[in-house]
Amino acid sequence: MKTNLLNRTLSDDETKSTLNGSVIPAEVVEQAAEEVEILHASVKAGTVAQIVVAVIAIIGLIYLLKLVLVTVLVSMLLAYVLEPPVALLARWRIPRWVGALTVVALTLLLALGLTYFSYNRALDFADELPQYSTKLRNTLAEVRSRADKLAEQARSVVEAPKERQKPLPVRIEQAHGVTQLISENSGTLLELFMAISFVPFLVYFMLASKDHVHVSTVRLFPKEHRLLAHRTVGNISVMIRSYILANVVVGLGNAVVCGAVFWYLGIQYFYFVAIISGFATLIPYVGVFVALLPPLASGLGNLHSSGLLAIIVTVIGMHVVTMNVVYPRVIGARLQLNPLAVSLSLLFWAWIWGAPGLILAIPLLGAFKIVCDHIDALQGLGCWLGDSIKTR
Repeated sequence: MKTNLLNRTLSDDETKSTLNGSVIPAEVVEQAAEEVEILHASVKAGTVAQIVVAVIAIIGLIYLLKLVLVTVLVSMLLAYVLEPPVALLARWRIPRWVGALTVVALTLLLALGLTYFSYNRALDFADELPQYSTKLRNTLAEVRSRADKLAEQARSVVEAPKERQKPLPVRIEQAHGVTQLISENSGTLLELFMAISFVPFLVYFMLASKDHVHVSTVRLFPKEHRLLAHRTVGNISVMIRSYILANVVVGLGNAVVCGAVFWYLGIQYFYFVAIISGFATLIPYVGVFVALLPPLASGLGNLHSSGLLAIIVTVIGMHVVTMNVVYPRVIGARLQLNPLAVSLSLLFWAWIWGAPGLILAIPLLGAFKIVCDHIDALQGLGCWLGDSIKTR
């Protein structure tokens, strides 16, 4: 009774909260609440710090494993490209491992044949190079003299006349030869050769054991999530096939247009050069420079300035139209990715992996978006990566 009466007559500096019959002052309650808030803030800060450290560690691991990851991902893309003929042979009741071995062997022979053909064309170009090297040097010397003259005139207008300075000593360094270049980069070339030599074997095993790998991947997840994992893996497979098919169609279209222009200009081996330029234009940013080299090298000896200008306009125009019109409508519509996410993905993977990252950036982003779409906690990120917001 006395305790109840005391609780009714508490002063403003005290609270009505009791613990084991004792009164807790307001200052203690406020201090405890502040300590709880500080504790929650510390826990959140620690969680954020752990997430940041984990992200940095993952990025560092991806960078260190560049050669392995690029080799595996390129092998996966090639396996998806070669899957239709292997599936066709399987429908004809040919064992899958036999079909995979046959398709991989034929593809390897085709790649070796193209390499040999390209090597011979490079030797022919090297033999013909002295015929017009003088013309090329004269043209470059004329351009350089004009540029030096303009620079000298601009310098004479801006800068005040100076006293004659003593000539500076010039040190002439010997140019690096091919042998020295190979010896200096022998480690990198050896790693690249080993990675390329692994690709046929990886592609073969991926094709031969496709069903086993798919089922085993799904069984890695708990039983209640296996159906969702099966749908996710299936959607990723469909996305990669659509991406490859769309790139092949667009690349062939570009090759046909470039081939018509190169044939009209009289470029030797226009069909082979057109295929290289047509598919090279699909590579973001650096693809236009790669696409320009073969036609310019082939037409440098027998084309005038108008013909060379036509090649430059054609290749650059195809690259601009492909990247800004055809690519977003054909490939972007299939993958359902917004342009900002694609640009950021290209920037990130180019920074991590260089040129191979530009090729693998879009399928990696598409696969990541599919994973986000199938996980409730990441569906918001998946909507942001998409080209439109899905309304329910």
